[in-house]
Amino acid sequence: LRTVGKAAAAITLVCDILKGVVAILLALLIGKIAKSASTPLLVQLAGILVIIGHTFPVFFKFKGGKGVATVGVLLTTNWQIGLICLVFGLVLIALTRMVSLGSISAAILFPILVLFIKSNYIVEGSYFVFSIIIAVLVVFNHRENVKRLLNGTENKISFKK
Repeated sequence: LRTVGKAAAAITLVCDILKGVVAILLALLIGKIAKSASTPLLVQLAGILVIIGHTFPVFFKFKGGKGVATVGVLLTTNWQIGLICLVFGLVLIALTRMVSLGSISAAILFPILVLFIKSNYIVEGSYFVFSIIIAVLVVFNHRENVKRLLNGTENKISFKK
């Protein structure tokens, strides 16, 4: 957004979300074709790996995003939890004008929601460890932002033209 503008940022965001969706759907399809009892594990592994791949992309010298834009992983594995995390993060961003705060907070909310929401998963399985791993990845990727948040020097976005 800051370097190439709104249109390119919007296209990138849509592609990043779809990256998460496609990874989960491919894992689900492979699990169904193989008639594997480990389909939940395949789905979770795909979700974790797509976030790692987003964060450390081979094509960009292992310098990528922070994993949040792959929110398609959450939306696909459990639309209800994904939607709650997405709205929660967006509301925090709107209120504080700090993208990192909304992103980190939504990531931390994910495992909490997994503890309480037991329905609407794409496949049945234990998602708590999966949610912890994703939350840790996102918070780890935001470690510099966390330092700036604690110092009160975090960048804010502007909603003006």
